[in-house]
Amino acid sequence: MELTVEIMYKAIVEKDTSFEGVFFTAVKTTGIFCRPSCPARKPKLENVEFLKTSKECILKGYRACKVCNPLKMINQTPIEFQKIIDELSENPTLKFKDYDLKQKGIEPSQIRRWFLKNHGITFQAYQRMFRINSAFKKIQNGKSVTHTAFDTGFESLSGFGDSFKNIFGVSPKNGKQQNIIDLKRIETPLGTMLVCATNQGICLLEFTDRKMLETELKSIAKLLNATIIQGNNKHFDTLEIELQEYFNGKRTAFSVPLHTPGSDFQNKVWAALQRIPYGQTKSYKEQAITIGNPESVRAVANANGMNRISILVPCHRVIGSDGQLTGYGGGLWRKKYLLELEKQNV
Repeated sequence: MELTVEIMYKAIVEKDTSFEGVFFTAVKTTGIFCRPSCPARKPKLENVEFLKTSKECILKGYRACKVCNPLKMINQTPIEFQKIIDELSENPTLKFKDYDLKQKGIEPSQIRRWFLKNHGITFQAYQRMFRINSAFKKIQNGKSVTHTAFDTGFESLSGFGDSFKNIFGVSPKNGKQQNIIDLKRIETPLGTMLVCATNQGICLLEFTDRKMLETELKSIAKLLNATIIQGNNKHFDTLEIELQEYFNGKRTAFSVPLHTPGSDFQNKVWAALQRIPYGQTKSYKEQAITIGNPESVRAVANANGMNRISILVPCHRVIGSDGQLTGYGGGLWRKKYLLELEKQNV
C-alpha cells in the first residue's frame, strides 16, 4: 500500500498508533511536529507536511510537541527486553536459556536479532560479558579465582579461565593487573548513545551513529590501558537520571563525575567548555581567549573535536564567529536541537 497524504492525514485524525515511527506530522502554522497518534487538536490538511524522520523535522525548524513527545521513544528498548537487561544487571550470574525466555513470553529469535542489531553481539555473548565483568571486579577486590568462577555461574574453572582470557588476554590470576572500562547502551530523545565509565567517572558518551565512535573507543582503551566490556558502573544510574532531567528541561548542569584522559591543553579546552553557561554560546575565538590563547583558534577547534563526552562537556555550545552552526560529531541537527532546548528552558 502506497503511503499517500490522504492515508497519513486519516491516520492522524484517527490517532492511529500503527503508524508510529512511519512518519511525523509537521504543522506549518505552529512550527510543531507530532507523532501520528498525538491527542492534540488536528490541524487542517493544507497546514500540514508529513516527514519521515525527526531529523528532517528538526532540520526544517520544527519543535517537538510537548503533548505527544515525538522524540521520547526513539530506538526505545522493548519493555520485555529491558526487564531481562535489568535482571542481568541486578544478578549477573543469571543464565537465560531459550526455555526461560519463552516462559517470559519472549521469542528467542527476536531477542537474538535485536541484540545483534543494537549491541553487535548475541544475547548469549551479552550474558557472558556481564558474568565476566562481575567476576573481574570480584577478583580485583581480592576474592579467590575458584570462588569467583562458581559464584558467577561458571560450571568449571577451565571454562571460566578460557572466557576470562579471551576477553582480557590474561589468566584470571593475573587479572588484578588489568584495568576495565564499563560500557552501556542508553536511550535518549535524540537516539541511542554509548556510555563508558571507570571508577573515576564517565569517560565517553557518544551517539551510536557517530562516524568516529570506533576510533574513540580504541583511543580511550589505549589511553587507560584497559579493556572495554559490557557491564554495570556506579556512575551509570546518576548519568541516566541527570540526562533525563536535562532533556525534560529541568537540569542546567551535571554533577556526575567525569574522567577525561588527554593532554593538558585538551583538558584546559574541555574545562572551558564546561564553563559556558547553559543556554549560551561562544565562538572558537572567544573560547581561545577564555583559556588565554587567543591565537590558538584552530587548536581549540581540534580539541573540541576530540571531546569524547557529548552534552556533559558541551561542545554543542560552540559556534562559528559568524553565528552559524559548525561541525558537531553527533550531527548538526542534534546541535540545533540541543541549543534550542536550552534556549527554551533558560
